[in-house]
Amino acid sequence: MAQESSAGRPATGLRSVGRALRHRNYRLFFTGQSISLIGTWLTKVATSWLVYRLTGSAWLLGVLAFAGQIPTFLLAPLAGVLVDRWDRYRVLVATQALAMIQSALLAGLALGGVIQVWEVLALNVLQGFIDAFDMPVRQSMVVQMVDDRADLPNAIALNSSMVNGARLLGPAIAGVLIAAVGEGWCFLIDAVSYAAVILSLLLMHLAAQPRTPKAAHMLREMVEGFRYVNGSVPIRALLLLLAVSGFAGRPFAVLLPVIAREVMHGGAGTLGALQATAGVGALAGALYLASRSSVLGLGRVVVASAAVFGLGLVAFSRAHLLGLAIPLLFVAGSGMMLQTAASNTIIQTIVDEDKRGRVMSLLAMSLFGTVPLGSLIAGALATRIGAENTILVGGAICIVAAGLFLRALPEVRRAVRPIYERMGILQKTAEAADVLSNN
Repeated sequence: MAQESSAGRPATGLRSVGRALRHRNYRLFFTGQSISLIGTWLTKVATSWLVYRLTGSAWLLGVLAFAGQIPTFLLAPLAGVLVDRWDRYRVLVATQALAMIQSALLAGLALGGVIQVWEVLALNVLQGFIDAFDMPVRQSMVVQMVDDRADLPNAIALNSSMVNGARLLGPAIAGVLIAAVGEGWCFLIDAVSYAAVILSLLLMHLAAQPRTPKAAHMLREMVEGFRYVNGSVPIRALLLLLAVSGFAGRPFAVLLPVIAREVMHGGAGTLGALQATAGVGALAGALYLASRSSVLGLGRVVVASAAVFGLGLVAFSRAHLLGLAIPLLFVAGSGMMLQTAASNTIIQTIVDEDKRGRVMSLLAMSLFGTVPLGSLIAGALATRIGAENTILVGGAICIVAAGLFLRALPEVRRAVRPIYERMGILQKTAEAADVLSNN
């Protein structure tokens, strides 16, 4: 929905892109999380480079990703039930504090010169447990931080911009730091960066959320969440497409150290450049989504971006020169983020409030829970057919999945339309179009 200026005209340009930032709580969160996420990407790059430097094994890179993300797949349904039961604000503060401790442990071991691969894997598992609760509660909290629901799609898009702005800066900084002072300093900076988001949360003034007593057993509530998603055509279709992309497409990231060293014949700097390029593409996609004034038409965006993601991966797998690989990775990154953010926006808009935590946990399963399984298979497959061919296969699967979603799109639209009508989205969009046509 278009945000109108004081003159009654819909906001455009930069004002439209950043309109959710006018809400104080969201502005605090955006600032603190932006700082913290740069540290998170320092750790992501440093851990993968550390493991590959110590072992030279593509398979262990897959194991590393599996260890860090399989807890989300296993725990997300339970976490979603608890997020709907517990105070979301307190849970979010706790997950950030625990993540700070995890990064501090990594830093202590690495800077002490005693870190071993099994310790990196174990601490990645710990972070995975934290993420299983952090992702659904963070997504659910956005609604509380934005006072005007009309700005919710913009806030979700800005979240994606924030993540990918950090993805752009973090790997580039990590490449320099690893080459200059080693991985341990990346972990230490990450630990310190969590203070920014914790402080932003403590400074917020959030309205108390009514908590209805939960008499049902947790297992029953978990099953209820699955039934709700299965009974919603649009949510089910979007989560399935995200799951396929997560399983087949997203594991390309764990193979980038192999591409950087074996194909591009580079080092940590080359890995940082590849990671950052994917981040630039994802940031561009997120900013495009933030500039949109309505959720209408996002179904087409999901189809197109999923196909672009797959095509970008297929082309990237055939690129042997850094100068060619970078623009192709930009395209793949744009498609990946557009698909994710557009799907998230639709789901967050239409989900029932009392099911939000559970649905967000299933979104976490689709986004990140399937990635460890895909990463494990990708690592093993790369040892047999090579990292490039593994990425090629994953991209081809993403293209097929996009085609299947395209076939289901008419049914998805029919299911979403009455929800948009009930929420007044169609009427407000028509009114905004009338305002534009009369100016």
